[in-house]
Amino acid sequence: MRIDQLESPAAVVDLDKLSGNITRLQSYLDKHAIVNRPHIKTHKIPEIAHMQVDAGAVGITCQKLGEAEVMAQSGIKDIFLPYNLLGGSKLERLMHLARRVRMSVTGDSEFTVRGYAEAASAAGLTLPVLVEFDTGLGRCGVQTPDEAATLARIIARSSHLHFGGLMTYPSNEQTDGFVAETRRLLAADGIPVETVSAGGSPVMWQAHANKEVTEHRAGTYVYGDRSLVNMGVMSPEEVAFHVIATVVSRPTDNRAVLDAGSKALSSDGAKGASGFGLILEYPDAQIEKLNEEHGWVDFSNSAQKPQIGERVTLLVNHCCVANNLFNEVVGYRNGVVEVTWPVAARGLLQ
Repeated sequence: MRIDQLESPAAVVDLDKLSGNITRLQSYLDKHAIVNRPHIKTHKIPEIAHMQVDAGAVGITCQKLGEAEVMAQSGIKDIFLPYNLLGGSKLERLMHLARRVRMSVTGDSEFTVRGYAEAASAAGLTLPVLVEFDTGLGRCGVQTPDEAATLARIIARSSHLHFGGLMTYPSNEQTDGFVAETRRLLAADGIPVETVSAGGSPVMWQAHANKEVTEHRAGTYVYGDRSLVNMGVMSPEEVAFHVIATVVSRPTDNRAVLDAGSKALSSDGAKGASGFGLILEYPDAQIEKLNEEHGWVDFSNSAQKPQIGERVTLLVNHCCVANNLFNEVVGYRNGVVEVTWPVAARGLLQ
């Protein structure tokens, strides 16, 4: 089967471009002696995670326990989960995973760390814990090097925890200074900062600029999307992931409706662009509105206009969210379908 025979909307991945993206980042990080730990929240597909590990990644990053469970079941042996895990049920699941694979986690409060310590003690395991710090995103993370050092000491003094280092997102000009000061504060206690884990895809080609960073986490790079293209991080020719849609209606001369709505494209925007994606065949058109199953397209500024039944290729604004909307992703080469992958960790939010 060729991809132009697939029922739409369909999520498709060019296998050559996928491999190229994996190899390109791995080579760059190897050149700069930075450990690669890609984030699988973008694709959620074990087969792609294994491609990344086989190319040289030390392991993977997952955002939720459900993702980690799927990846561990597939044979991935080293998983980092940089998310505060709270509650007895989740901590019990974490310990089940830690018995099977090398798990490491993060915490940004004594409350979270105490939960890890109690769960690891009950399980008779030693759990690596990194301290998350905030370098300006305003999300999770301790706010000062003093707070990071205090939490690191609590981790180091807990019998069933191991202080694994520091973690932040994203990497920026504040990262090195924060790490250096935390390292200085911990030196008096003889506590080393083994790993400094940072990310993500928008800054991946500047990873070497942060001299304190030892590990990089990027997710979106594996597929690419409109946001990364608009940021100049990837070229349109390097993007591997697209959504194929069909024009199902032409109510007016300047309006068309696609069979891809918010359940295929998501409502996320893209930096530096308006609309809900880019139609490669009609770049001057605007996907201006989405319902669940309908995408409104304004062709007012487009010299060419499609016919009903015409298939179009969409460069999505945010591939991580779009990928999570599909049960399966079709891999192709030169227009010919080679593989269909279930999105095995789709929707696993717990």
